Amino acid sequence: MARRRNRERKPLRQQIRERKGAALVYFILRLLVIFVMVRCIFDRDYESLFLCILTLILFTVPTMLERRMRIDIPDALEIIILLFIYAAQILGEIRSFYIYFPNWDTVLHTLNGFLAAAIGFALVDILNEEESVSMRLSPVTMAIVAFCFSMTIGVVWEFFEFAMDYFFGLDMQKDTILHAINSVKLSPGVTTIPTGIRDITDVIVVTADGSQQALGLGGYLDIGLHDTMMDLLVNFIGAFVFSTLGYFYVRARGAGRFKRLKSLLPTKVRQTLNLDDDDGEDTNHA
Repeated sequence: MARRRNRERKPLRQQIRERKGAALVYFILRLLVIFVMVRCIFDRDYESLFLCILTLILFTVPTMLERRMRIDIPDALEIIILLFIYAAQILGEIRSFYIYFPNWDTVLHTLNGFLAAAIGFALVDILNEEESVSMRLSPVTMAIVAFCFSMTIGVVWEFFEFAMDYFFGLDMQKDTILHAINSVKLSPGVTTIPTGIRDITDVIVVTADGSQQALGLGGYLDIGLHDTMMDLLVNFIGAFVFSTLGYFYVRARGAGRFKRLKSLLPTKVRQTLNLDDDDGEDTNHA
């Protein structure tokens, strides 16, 4: 008797009918990105064109993960992910929402910490429910793993921003205007005691040819440090919030007030077990 495992694959049209919300959002956002991409081609804005292509690639990640990892991403989570990508790349970078709305970056990084913790939590929960895996983690351990997973994603993203700024001259790590600084570089001699400068209203830059230029920004220009630390801080908050909710969700096994959290957690696609009898009917043995 031969055993064969099959995972049911639904036709594309049937999947679209069953997931109208996610399919509609995907179609609209994809259309908007293509419109922006065409405009970038006419304007010869190749940097924004690259971001549009990157956005279209990122849009396919949820579907690719579903197929490769045999998981089902809830519509609510998939829509949030798609909107997050669009808000970060198209609205934030190309439409300059990061400049027009100072808290735009903060909101997105908080949401990123929340979503990354959800994905990390779901992966651990899937492994916990897998019969072939002997590992069984407690709710506390699951919450810690989800939190660490989210923070790792946040740190890796900051590495990416730094690399893009350093190697390609971009400004993904946004600058901050400061009115006071402290540094040991300003202290006389060799010491670990910093010297501070207060009430900074402008900075004059002297170039190699001796020319001077006042930046006129109203203070000292910090190159990305405050932005990076604030991004990690709000990522920490988002990760902590979901990890805490996830802990109580597992404790209650999706019951009570935490049952709505299930709409944000990917689940394993169950396989159907088909039994094929190679010999047809059972045979009697003497």
